[in-house]
Amino acid sequence: MGTVVIQAVVVLTMVGITFGLVESHVSTTSNANLRTLPCYFALFILAQLFHLVLTFDALRLRNIIQVIGLLLFQGAITIFAGIQIEQTHTALVTNPGANCQQYYVTCSGPGSLWSVLAPFQVVTPVISGVSFIILCYFAWKLYHEFGWAVFRMVGADPQLKNMFRYYQIMIVLLKFDYFAFIGVTMQLLILVVTHNSAQFVLTIIALPVVFVLLLACGVAVTKEIKWLMLISMALMLTSEAYFIYKFTRLFEPQTKGEYVTTRKTLGVFLGAAFLLLLSTFCVSIKCFRDFNKGLKSGKIRDNIDPMEGGEPLRERISIE
Repeated sequence: MGTVVIQAVVVLTMVGITFGLVESHVSTTSNANLRTLPCYFALFILAQLFHLVLTFDALRLRNIIQVIGLLLFQGAITIFAGIQIEQTHTALVTNPGANCQQYYVTCSGPGSLWSVLAPFQVVTPVISGVSFIILCYFAWKLYHEFGWAVFRMVGADPQLKNMFRYYQIMIVLLKFDYFAFIGVTMQLLILVVTHNSAQFVLTIIALPVVFVLLLACGVAVTKEIKWLMLISMALMLTSEAYFIYKFTRLFEPQTKGEYVTTRKTLGVFLGAAFLLLLSTFCVSIKCFRDFNKGLKSGKIRDNIDPMEGGEPLRERISIE
């Protein structure tokens, strides 16, 4: 938890300095190319807060599946930070060979705004990469501790343990699905969609609707409500079609000009959202088949802190 907190403070400081330096010289809201910078800042705030909350949640529930998911998320943050260096350069430096005394903001040579920003941009992926290595070590240690919590929930039955593992994967995927959808929506609202368009209104409405749908899916898989689960699975397929549609617009001749400075970031988010939702749909099929097979009580206990509502975990005794 300390590693994640320190990373959040350092990364958000670097991103905030970058955004502040640019905003002090040119308005990022009036320049379409520079809208990628407030979007970059907003996404990193969202990612770091999401990482903090889910880390605390994983430790509280002793959920090793969520810990592994957070490791993958950490790797994605590192890659995203690296991509943003090039995208910020593309958005800012429009006259690379110009005289920097005259074109301080848009040139790329010594004494330019970019030369001041570059070190702060590089720190972010470096810190994220170092944190990833540290978190891998802690995850390996926690793997051996949290296995006992699963045993305590469902017992030693191999079939129940396997079903419980897929249930935990499903719940973790739903949490990451929501982050991916918010990330895509935030980029569309800041970068592409105009505020007076119908698409802007629909995108705003979609946020609470998707939250309710994902929450309903979580309730359905926990309480084993078949009709609600089937509706959720159908809506997943509809969302997949939406992500495909948005991804194709990044490269269509009529619309690709709108995504010049954001194509890579938005493309990565759309691809990640598509794969996450596809994985969620596949796992939901397995969870649906496991309904009414004796796991329901273990699922409900999994949503309670193992240190509450029962006796604390005792030290394990080896019988080898």
